[in-house]
Amino acid sequence: MNIAVIPARGGSRRIPRKNIRNFCGKPMIAHAIDNALRSKHIQRVVVSTDDEEIATIAIEYGADVPFMRPAALADDYTGTAPVVRHAISMLLQDGWTLDKCACIYATSPLLSSQLIDTCIEKLKESDDLKYVFTAARFSFPIQRALMQTDGGGVIPFDNDAISKRSQDLETTYHDAGQLYCSHYSEWLNEKSRVFSEKSRMVVLPQHLVQDIDTEADWQRAELLYKILEKESTK
Repeated sequence: MNIAVIPARGGSRRIPRKNIRNFCGKPMIAHAIDNALRSKHIQRVVVSTDDEEIATIAIEYGADVPFMRPAALADDYTGTAPVVRHAISMLLQDGWTLDKCACIYATSPLLSSQLIDTCIEKLKESDDLKYVFTAARFSFPIQRALMQTDGGGVIPFDNDAISKRSQDLETTYHDAGQLYCSHYSEWLNEKSRVFSEKSRMVVLPQHLVQDIDTEADWQRAELLYKILEKESTK
């Protein structure tokens, strides 16, 4: 069985209750749940949370919440991998038979079920692949970045690259912070890393990638969502 795990802790310092705040008509997390449920490759959607209200809303929108996340895995410093590892371990203890596991961030309303399917299908292309994740191209060459010195001066991050033409520099990408797919056993491997020679990217257009850490981010994401929704109905 292929599953989606959606981490959604209750604490959010920059945008309070971000995971369940209304986003274009329904709680933010509901968008991630809906898209996962619409994926043709996902059979069950599990929400990992330490928050009773989030759990109630997740169940209302069709997700499973078979356990509550312990406080030790719900602080500001806990990474994603330990949370997914805990979720998988709990499900295996409950007798679930697992295959692929897609970790979907609760704050990824621009992610579609089609993209989830694309990532899982790409993972199936080779037994050697460890992870497939969403990414986006940097809009400006990072090799030409500048740094400010302690004295207020400005120096190039890379002296050799600063004078090169953009087309002569390597194309670089960044993690989209939305979706990570792997085999369940790979998630359980504490030494495994998402970014490696055995990982692959599904590159998204820049307009589908939006961090949501500030009110301005939130407003921009809602605007993009409404535009995409309107385009999809034409």
